[in-house]
Amino acid sequence: MSEITLIEKIQALKKEKNAVILAHYYQNGDIQDVADYVGDSLGLSIEAKKTNADIIVFAGVHFMAETAKIINPSKRVLVPDMSAGCSLADSCTPEKFKAFKDKYPKHTTITYVNCSAEIKAMSDIVCTSSNALKVVESVPLDTPIIFAPDKNLGAYIMKKTGRDMILWDGACVVHESFSLEKLIQLKLKYPKAKIVSHPESEQQILKYSDFIGSTSEMKEYIIQSDADVFIVATEEGILHGLKKLVPNKILVPAPIYDDNVCACGECAYMKVNTLQKVYNCLLNETPEISISAELIEKAKVPIERMLQIK
Repeated sequence: MSEITLIEKIQALKKEKNAVILAHYYQNGDIQDVADYVGDSLGLSIEAKKTNADIIVFAGVHFMAETAKIINPSKRVLVPDMSAGCSLADSCTPEKFKAFKDKYPKHTTITYVNCSAEIKAMSDIVCTSSNALKVVESVPLDTPIIFAPDKNLGAYIMKKTGRDMILWDGACVVHESFSLEKLIQLKLKYPKAKIVSHPESEQQILKYSDFIGSTSEMKEYIIQSDADVFIVATEEGILHGLKKLVPNKILVPAPIYDDNVCACGECAYMKVNTLQKVYNCLLNETPEISISAELIEKAKVPIERMLQIK
C-alpha cells in the first residue's frame, strides 16, 4: 500500500472512530505528518488530558502511552507497536526502585516521566524535561529529594538549582551516544553554529552547549534565534518538523560515537513504529494499553500534581 493511500485510509479511520493521533517529535517523519498533534512529553500529556476523542493512538514509546491512559482511564489508548520501549524506563524496575527508595524514607520522590506506571505510582510528583526545574523548585528547601531515573537530567537540575538530590543511576542510550570529540570537530567545520542540547545528554556535551532545553524548548530556540546553523544534540526525529519551519537554516545532528550506525542519534525504540503499524492499530484497535484501576489511581496523583504546576 502506498504512503498516500495509507494516509488517506488513516484519515478516514480517524473520522469514523473519533480517534486522535498523538506523536512524539522523535517519531518517523511520515507519522509526524499524519498526527493531529506532535510534541514533547509535557505537551503530549496536556494534549492527552484535554482530547475529546474516544480513541487515542499514541505514536511514541510505551511509557508515554501509559501516561495517556492514566490521565484518560475511560478512553482507549492504542499503540502502533507494544515493543516500543525505552532504555531509560527499563533501567528502573519497581523492585529495584522500591529498595532504593527504602534507603531514603524522608525524601520526596520526583520521577521523570520517562518511567513505567509502576514507578510513577511510587512517586510524589512527576516531571518532564520542560518543567523539571519548576517541579524541583516547588519542593521546600528543607525537604530532601530523590530524582529518578535520569541521572544526567538530575545532575543538570542540581546545577541549576543548587539542590543536593539523590540520583538514580539511569540514562538514555541515545543522549549518552553523542561524542564530544566529534562534536568539537563538527564545530570547527561550522564555527558559527549554535550547539543545542537536551539535558538528558552527558555533562561534557552540555558544557559546550549554547542552549540546553527540552525538545519543545530546543525547537523554539532554533526558530527564534538569529543564527543560521545549529548542531542539535537530541534524537534526530526533531529535525523533520524543524526543517519545514526554518527551511533557510542549516540543522546538523550531533555526531555519535559509533561509526557503524547512522551518524546521528536515532532511537531504535521510537523507530519501531511505522505508518503501516499506525494504520493497522487504528483499523484493528490493537495493541491496546491496559492498566489496572488501582495502579491508575496511584499513578495519576503525581501526574496531576505535575500538571498543576505552571
